Amino acid sequence: MMAGTMRALLLREHGDLDKLQVVEDHPMPVADEGHVVIRVGASSFNYHDVFTVKGMPGIKVPMPVVIGLDMAGTVTEVGAGVSGWSVGDRVLVNPLNKKKGLMGEMLDGGMAQYCRVAADQLIRMPAGVTFAQAASLPVAYGTAHRMIVTHNTIKAGDKVLILGASGGVGTGCVILAKQLGAHVIACAGSAEKCEALLKMGADEAINYNEVDFSKWATEKYGKPQRRNYEGGVDVVINFTGGDTWTKTLRCVKRGGKILVCGATAGHDPKEDLRYVWSFELQIIGSNSFYDDNLAALMEMIQDGRIAPVLDKVLPLDEAAEGLRLIRDREVLGKVVVLPNGDEG
Repeated sequence: MMAGTMRALLLREHGDLDKLQVVEDHPMPVADEGHVVIRVGASSFNYHDVFTVKGMPGIKVPMPVVIGLDMAGTVTEVGAGVSGWSVGDRVLVNPLNKKKGLMGEMLDGGMAQYCRVAADQLIRMPAGVTFAQAASLPVAYGTAHRMIVTHNTIKAGDKVLILGASGGVGTGCVILAKQLGAHVIACAGSAEKCEALLKMGADEAINYNEVDFSKWATEKYGKPQRRNYEGGVDVVINFTGGDTWTKTLRCVKRGGKILVCGATAGHDPKEDLRYVWSFELQIIGSNSFYDDNLAALMEMIQDGRIAPVLDKVLPLDEAAEGLRLIRDREVLGKVVVLPNGDEG
């Protein structure tokens, strides 16, 4: 590694994951006006990174780019015009840059030894929170926190069915719903994942490759009734879309809620509006996350109320394999990368 350069996971062209390369000579970032440079303690992957590598219609990614939205680290350099931050501060980065867009997509992200970050993206890390824990939060847990806590959608005693419960957002939803005293039914795609979700605190787990979750819910809790509030579950968290949508409509009780923050299996599903009015369903959208969500989550970690689920913590050389595990849905929770080989 030459002076003025660093190791980074670089994307030069769209395609499969083999287009990602660890390079030794990526230029070191500089803290220009309004920015700091951080030494990346940890960075975590999200399914969004798979889309960035493949390419998404309508989004022009400036190449080459260092991928990775989520990161936490230590401030090593402070640019002109930055106040309130000093070298040595431990920080979590909100991945949304107000001028350019998402880190790791529109500008270099966290899968490198160092990263240039706008000062208004920084959130101070409390003592007792590791870089790996903090870096696991923004896109996955931050999204779950806004959807559940900010929008006040789940209360103690609610029967909450979570689709895609084994991923980053899913595990965040399981943990937060349990924190609020809900009865959590976690849906995942294998017996191993179901077992792990039960160990994590889910009350029940369904392998959706073997069982129709909608029929399971109506057989267990009764068919939702139009004239009273019997039957069905109180809340379904569905960021899957696709062919799970009409099944979701059928198992929510009268007056119940469907929470939506994405559509990993398709955003234009078959719809049956009769369920929406007949059962007075509330379909509640939630988008993204904000600094207050991330600060609240770090406080919960500090207090010992939650612990993010880290499936793998990998060196930079194994980062592309970590993203493959996410793409092929072989993880439970988050995949975290330590670009410097440590969290120091």
